[in-house]
Amino acid sequence: MRKPMILVIPGSTRTGSMNRKLAYETVAALEAAGAEAVLADLRDYPLPLYDGDQEAEQGRPAEAQKLKDLARRADGFVIASPEYNGSYPAVLKNAIDWISRPDPDERHLAVFRDKVAGVVSATPGPHGGARVRKHLSDLLGMISVQVVEQLGVPHSAEAFDGAGHLARQHDVAGLRQFASSVAQAAAAKMAA
Repeated sequence: MRKPMILVIPGSTRTGSMNRKLAYETVAALEAAGAEAVLADLRDYPLPLYDGDQEAEQGRPAEAQKLKDLARRADGFVIASPEYNGSYPAVLKNAIDWISRPDPDERHLAVFRDKVAGVVSATPGPHGGARVRKHLSDLLGMISVQVVEQLGVPHSAEAFDGAGHLARQHDVAGLRQFASSVAQAAAAKMAA
């Protein structure tokens, strides 16, 4: 039986983003939990703002199609998102909007339907992105993705060492448990 493939998407394109670091740490944790983890850095998929008229006239941009192809192959998702004004960044929502657009022969939301996800957030405050994790969980639920696990990493300025790895043992253990839950849920969906 093949390993479940989990697509990991950092919600920030900023080079020094704590959530990009957390996404890379999540890839390693998912692989240790027995999954295949693929990181899709949105910086590598520059997309125009979604515009239905543009899509009708010019079709889906090539970068949106590449990202959708990765999402189609995925058995599950992990999104590592910063909290911008209490919610997720526009670049992340825009990517989800482009990915969700159906191909002519495809059922609406087929790329997401009945898949699992985990949501992680590293934030400078004490709540570890509780608001963005809730907003993302609500959004994913609306597009037929089951959120099976969440993890917050509070006080992110102290959470990573100089090499970009989680430094606090409780964060490492939390990420290990998070990754195991997501990998197991994806494997269970595959077997069902």
